[in-house]
Amino acid sequence: MRNDSSFIELKARQRAHLLLDEGSYRELLDPFAGIISPWLGPQGIVPQSDDGMVVAKGTIGGKPAVVVAIEGAFQGGSMGEVSGAKMAAALELAAEDNRNGIPTQAVLCLETGGVRLQEANLGLAAIADIHAAIVDLRRYTPVVGIVAGTVGCFGGMSIAAALCSYLIVTREARLGLNGPQVIEQEAGIEEYDSRDRPFIWSMTGGETRFRSGLVEALVDDGQQAVKQAMNDALAKGVPAQHRSDRYDYYLPRLSRFDTSRQADSQQINQLFAREDQ
Repeated sequence: MRNDSSFIELKARQRAHLLLDEGSYRELLDPFAGIISPWLGPQGIVPQSDDGMVVAKGTIGGKPAVVVAIEGAFQGGSMGEVSGAKMAAALELAAEDNRNGIPTQAVLCLETGGVRLQEANLGLAAIADIHAAIVDLRRYTPVVGIVAGTVGCFGGMSIAAALCSYLIVTREARLGLNGPQVIEQEAGIEEYDSRDRPFIWSMTGGETRFRSGLVEALVDDGQQAVKQAMNDALAKGVPAQHRSDRYDYYLPRLSRFDTSRQADSQQINQLFAREDQ
C-alpha cells in the first residue's frame, strides 16, 4: 500500500506550495493582481486571472528559491504573452539574485502543450525568452524541471525542459517536441495513432525518456517522492556539462537513426542508451 499522496493530482498552486519550505510561500502576480491575457477575450475564450502560470518565492532547504508551475488544466498549459513573461521574468530575476550574491534556486513544473495558438508569435517570443533565461540562470544554480502528468511537456517548452540542468519525470509523464495529434495530422494515422495510448507512452513516456538517458530521475507519482528527487537534484549543484552542450554525443546518433521503418521504444532505447547502464 502506498502512503505517498499523488503529485499528479495537485493543481499548479498546490505543487508550488508543496515544493517550497512550509510557511515560506509567497506568490508573485497572483490572481488578485488581475493581469490577464488581452488576446483571449476577443476570441471568445474566458481568460484566467493568473493566465495559468504560478510564480512563487520562498525557500527550499532554507535557501532562497523560486518555483514556477504551469496549470495544465487552463488551455492545456499553453504559453501566451502573459504566462510566458511571468516565467521568463522570474528566471531572469533569479539570475540577477545570483549575480548579486543571493543564491536563488529554481524549479519548473512543466505541464504544457507549448505555444498558445491564439497568441501565436507572442507566445513563441515568450518561449524564446524562457530558453535564454534558463541558459543564463543555470550557470549559477541548477534549474530543475519536473514533468509529472497529465498534460506532458511538448512544443517549444520541451526545448525549455531539455535546457534544464536536471529533469524529473513520473511514468505517467510525456515529453516530446511534437504532440501526438500534431504528428498524426502531419504524417498520418499510420505513422502515429494519437489514440493508441500504450504506443504513445512507449515512445514519449517518462520511463522511455529515463531509459534513453534524456531525463535524470524517474519517480513514482508521490508528493514526497517528487520532492525528494527535487532536493537530490538541487544538492548535486551545477552539472559539469549540461545536456544541451553534448551535441557531439547526440548528433552522430541521430544521423544513424533509420527513418525507413516505424520507430519503436526498443529503437529509441538503443539509440540513446544510458551510459550508466
